[in-house]
Amino acid sequence: MEKILMTRGGYAALEAELKTLKTVERPAIIRAIAEAREHGDLSENAEYHSAKEKQSFIEGRIKELEGAISLSDVVDPSKLSGSIKFGATVKLVDEDTDEEKTYQIVGEYEADIEKGKLNIKSPIARALIGKDEGDSVEVRTPGGEKSYEVLEVRYV
Repeated sequence: MEKILMTRGGYAALEAELKTLKTVERPAIIRAIAEAREHGDLSENAEYHSAKEKQSFIEGRIKELEGAISLSDVVDPSKLSGSIKFGATVKLVDEDTDEEKTYQIVGEYEADIEKGKLNIKSPIARALIGKDEGDSVEVRTPGGEKSYEVLEVRYV
């Protein structure tokens, strides 16, 4: 199986979510199922079916997280330097609008564009890999072509 790259913070967040699912969510849903069973006829018991559906989701997420954690390859960005690679924090300027954006290139399990965490498999991240400060980058996005200039590359 292919290793899943992630930062220390991403790994810790997955472990925390897994712990919460196992110690809080799973026991709570088991109690909810038991309570719903006490209400009688299960074939027409909406609470029971809802709880079973949630249980299925929780168990699926637990398996997904356990798999991701077992395949994880934790990268410490503070030990890296040079051109843009996984873990880099990159400050860009949109060459058309002069809007500045800062992203950290992370693994797919920790990506969150709202928090500036860019999936390494995204078009922007793929275009940035191997570039240096001062380089211009052309990115083909679903919204069309975009041009960015790399202002700064940091590893923290």
